[in-house]
Amino acid sequence: MRISSGAFADEGWIPVEHSVDGSGSLAPLEFADVPDGARSLALVVHDPDVPRDRRPDGNFDHWVVWNIPPKQSGLSNAADPGGVVGANSRGAKEWVAPAPPPGDGPHRYYFTLYALDTLLDLASTAGRSDLEAAIEGHVLDRAVLMGKFER
Repeated sequence: MRISSGAFADEGWIPVEHSVDGSGSLAPLEFADVPDGARSLALVVHDPDVPRDRRPDGNFDHWVVWNIPPKQSGLSNAADPGGVVGANSRGAKEWVAPAPPPGDGPHRYYFTLYALDTLLDLASTAGRSDLEAAIEGHVLDRAVLMGKFER
């Protein structure tokens, strides 16, 4: 399985347009080679480079989505991801564009796509840790795209 973007290469720089300094839009994502037995897809976008004085665990979850149809070939509109949007690290059910603190250096943004053998029955208030617990034993495949952004 693969996840990619026409806006940036794996381990490349996310364009300003897709950050809080631009439109804040989701960089378009493409999905390929989803396993035949997949019943749903889940997507987590997180930044593990948050200063510890802001978040003790150093992580910020930008987006959590599940029950994306397995035939969906990608995402380009965060307002209509085709699945259930869960809670980000702010507790809101929405996409949060990259916004590292100015001068903090590059942050990495991991777009992790999971192919699952089930549909998930999670409350829409669920976050990344809830999703990760729910998919335990149901992951058929996983793909990761990492982009960097700095202010």
